[in-house]
Amino acid sequence: MTFKKLIGVLHLWLGLISGLLVFIIAITGCLYAFQEEIQNLTQPYRFVAKQDKSFIPPSQIISLAEKELPEKKIHAVMYQGTKHAAKAIFYSDKEAYYYFVYVNPYTGETLKISDENAGIFRFILNGHYYLWLPPTVGQPIVASATLVFFVMVISGIILWWPKNKSATKQRFSLKRNARWRRRNYDLHNVLGFYVSWIALIFIITGLVWGFQWFNKTYYAVITGGKEFIDYQNPVSDYSQADTMKISSLDKIWLLMKKEHPDAESIEIHPAEDSLSCIAANANPNASTYWRTDYRYFDQYTLKELSVKHMWGRSKNVCFSDKLMKMNYDIHVGSILGIPGKILAFFASLIIASLPITGFMIWWGRKNKKK
Repeated sequence: MTFKKLIGVLHLWLGLISGLLVFIIAITGCLYAFQEEIQNLTQPYRFVAKQDKSFIPPSQIISLAEKELPEKKIHAVMYQGTKHAAKAIFYSDKEAYYYFVYVNPYTGETLKISDENAGIFRFILNGHYYLWLPPTVGQPIVASATLVFFVMVISGIILWWPKNKSATKQRFSLKRNARWRRRNYDLHNVLGFYVSWIALIFIITGLVWGFQWFNKTYYAVITGGKEFIDYQNPVSDYSQADTMKISSLDKIWLLMKKEHPDAESIEIHPAEDSLSCIAANANPNASTYWRTDYRYFDQYTLKELSVKHMWGRSKNVCFSDKLMKMNYDIHVGSILGIPGKILAFFASLIIASLPITGFMIWWGRKNKKK
């Protein structure tokens, strides 16, 4: 058996084994591409009329929001500009809840209580992340299927590669007025080649979340051997504690507003316990995440605390760490704005079609032999 025939057998059987999983992962990614834009169009409570007055501070928003969800724990308060509602975020991984309380930042009026674990887009995302299985089961399956798809893409490029120059033109174009089997073959072969380079980007950025070993290896490669440091909040100095003042949040918020006047969103995280810090972040471009400045303050002295991981001040982050922070924005295409999201949408749609066209090629050849 020649090398290319061996690659063909590998490509076929890996495709038959993983095809359904690849289809689900790709089609859910495609459907999720414009979730933010769709929600902005269909959820008017996300917006408020701009008023000629100051926002109410985070301590007041927390007080109002906790009356709506008294048994839940506040995670953060997010301000998103003069025309957006503020969000009081209630989240617990252990108790598996995730709520947004949308609040008018000018008046304190509650606009909507949203269960973020419900709704069509959460259903789509759970399919993309976990195949609608328990996370401990679904996540490794998705990561493994992504790794198999990587081998599929590489083997597909090898199979596509023309033997000689005369066959090159055929590999780049769809043959019109051909029989359906030939058209199906071209849809798989030609479109598969074009999308394969984007697919590799999806795969690499997806595997960064999928496997810890891949995350650490990828980080070591792009940083020239540095060790990946996991996210961890710095610790407050408990010896300075007297009485806990919720107004500390407001002081940090005012500081963030002053030092980040052009930020499109500012988020304040109250200290979770007596040793935790107050975390805050400011994002100059709310359509992406990689430019976000992450800052940490002692909850008692309000002294700014430094961190060793990459989620710190942007000015202190090297290019390789910035590339790592771009991972989500690259994965969803938002790094290039709306054109990038459109590209990600159509690329995901084509990827979702490959298991179907590939199965049809195999089925047609199998029946032809009978």
